[in-house]
Amino acid sequence: MSLPHAILTALLEKPSSGLELTRRFDRSIGYFWSATHQQIYRELGRLEAEGLIRALPAEQPARGQKKAYEVLPAGRTELARWTGAAQDPKPHRDALLLRLRAAAVVGTAGLEDDLRRHLELHERQLAEYREIEERDFPPGADGPQDRLRHLVLRAGIDLETFWIQWLGHALSEFAHLPDAGGTRRPGEPRA
Repeated sequence: MSLPHAILTALLEKPSSGLELTRRFDRSIGYFWSATHQQIYRELGRLEAEGLIRALPAEQPARGQKKAYEVLPAGRTELARWTGAAQDPKPHRDALLLRLRAAAVVGTAGLEDDLRRHLELHERQLAEYREIEERDFPPGADGPQDRLRHLVLRAGIDLETFWIQWLGHALSEFAHLPDAGGTRRPGEPRA
């Protein structure tokens, strides 16, 4: 995925200004493809220069007025091309997993607390996704656009569910590990 394609998607859903796009990224697309305000504005300029989007004419010219953008036919064609192109999955990179691997050689000091913190963060994110699902996808919302958007949300729900289960398993494994100083034997209760 790339930022230009995320922006084209958002603008096809609803023509918007850069500020509105930033807000929409914070509330939806940003859950799986984040971008800063500056990145969005820089990309809007590139997309406009490439003839994929255009600024909508202002109803009344005014200094400091927000420019709203819409997708041009060339932008729709590019998004359709990109959507239909094959892409390989990206290798997963996660610092927490690397830290666990490192703990095998340097000790686990501080890691159990951070695993608990990660668990709480994933539980909160799952609760937020469930609220979005309940609010935005009531029974009967089964048009093609709704189904595809719900599918994206389900990916987030399933990923958070995976992390919650995996973190629970990881924390249960910590009960069988020596403590950070190496003084507790496996199976001994933690102090």
